[in-house]
Amino acid sequence: MSIYKLVLSVTYGVFLGFILQMTPVGNVYAENFFNIKNGQLERPTGYREWIYVGTPVTPHDMNSGKASFPEFHNVYIDPKSWAHWKKTGNFREGAILIKELVSVGSKSATSGKGYFMGNYQGLESTIKSKKHFPKEPGNWAYYSFSTKDHKTLNKTAAMLPTASCNTACHQAGAADDWVFTQYYPVLRAGKAAGEKGVGGKQTKLAN
Repeated sequence: MSIYKLVLSVTYGVFLGFILQMTPVGNVYAENFFNIKNGQLERPTGYREWIYVGTPVTPHDMNSGKASFPEFHNVYIDPKSWAHWKKTGNFREGAILIKELVSVGSKSATSGKGYFMGNYQGLESTIKSKKHFPKEPGNWAYYSFSTKDHKTLNKTAAMLPTASCNTACHQAGAADDWVFTQYYPVLRAGKAAGEKGVGGKQTKLAN
């Protein structure tokens, strides 16, 4: 084999390896983590393999018997947005967060009394996109796939009214760019922290 062919072969091999590393595996590591058609957001999939950021809880028994978002909120952010957040401390264009709603299943366990997770009962999503939502505050839009009986999920969802989500709720109380980062310790600890935000890198727990 000539030197030229050897160099060409090695170069091709390196390039091919790089391409394979960048190739999405399923829906989880795709460049885009959501799809909007005719104003409807298709229900995202694979989000339980994204980055988990926290679980606020609004139990029914602390909200006059009917919480607006019952009851545990398992929240995930797409991997690309997490990497951007760690680097810059900002939510990127195209960021998506998923809120998976879970009921309170029990109030006692061997560890003591408290609120313990039961069954899945809803799915919400928020997306930051100037391309799709140029007129929305902060370019954020909100969606719900939950049905009224909280027993099934819709395949698509229309954007929720701005007044009920963005203006009345997130703009008034969210700590960081319309996101309630004050309730998500993973986001607080990871903000512009680079590799220090991945967990286990620091001795001090304050964040």
